[in-house]
Amino acid sequence: MAKPAQGAKYRGSIRDFPDFNPSQDAETLYNAMKGFGSDKEAILELITSRSNRQRQEICQNYKSLYGKDLMADLKSELSGDLARLILGLMMPPAHYDAKQLKKAMEGAGTDEKALIEILATRTNAEIQAINKAYKEDYHKSLEDALSSDTSGHFKRILISLATGNREEGGEDRERAREDAQVAAEILEIADTTSGDKSSLETRFMMILCTRSYPHLRRVFQEFIKMTNYDVEHTIKKEMSGDVRDVFVAIVQSVKNKPLFFADKLYKSMKGAGTDEKTLTRIMVSRSEIDLLNIRREFIEKYDKSLHQAIEGDTSGHFLKALLAICGGED
Repeated sequence: MAKPAQGAKYRGSIRDFPDFNPSQDAETLYNAMKGFGSDKEAILELITSRSNRQRQEICQNYKSLYGKDLMADLKSELSGDLARLILGLMMPPAHYDAKQLKKAMEGAGTDEKALIEILATRTNAEIQAINKAYKEDYHKSLEDALSSDTSGHFKRILISLATGNREEGGEDRERAREDAQVAAEILEIADTTSGDKSSLETRFMMILCTRSYPHLRRVFQEFIKMTNYDVEHTIKKEMSGDVRDVFVAIVQSVKNKPLFFADKLYKSMKGAGTDEKTLTRIMVSRSEIDLLNIRREFIEKYDKSLHQAIEGDTSGHFLKALLAICGGED
């Protein structure tokens, strides 16, 4: 799998709107929502073409001009998938992620896929901001929430990821070989020499959850040299359940994060029915980070553009808003 060159430029599809005028934008939105029915076209066009920072300014201006809460007004005017998408774009990123995590843990079942997708891919700074936002919004720490909603080894992995404490440095060749050896032992390719299974599992978790991305790339290369196997393939074969899924997600994210998201987007639209929640979550959360890279990986792997996939799978204003975020045909 091709990996992005070190220091590869990640680019979002949404950037600051030039000649930005927040009070004028606030007025446009107010007019689009006043009276009977709303001009959804005008709303989605404006919001998808402003950056998140600019949307926060529009909120402020809306409040000072009209004494009303823009989020509340949008909520009452929009519904369904479009509402989820537009309201998601309006939230500051860390608060949006916090809300997605909260939603994944609400009610009877847990949405492990969403927990994994967020916690396995965010940077230290992003994770730390999410922790702060979670506490602010829900008066409970993210760690406590994860603790009461998940269990066993999976819980420990998520809590480790949620500390946002991954090393930031480069690779250490000597340590990479040792790490690869631990991986080979836990994945039962090499003979176990260094202790029992559960302490090995803990070491493997520590390696995947706390080593830096450049270091882990080296570990994966050493692993291939040592075993002739690819670490991702081996995890899929040797492990099962949520633990397998979260480890695979970390490995894929380390190898090529935009490709990881391209795969998730493809799956959200594949076959009968659409997984609108995943589709929305990724389009919103990656729109200012690496959506252009995701688009490139998407067309390379699936021989059709993200734009085409969205067009073939959604409809109405939701479709128009998604295409606006996508930002063009490849």
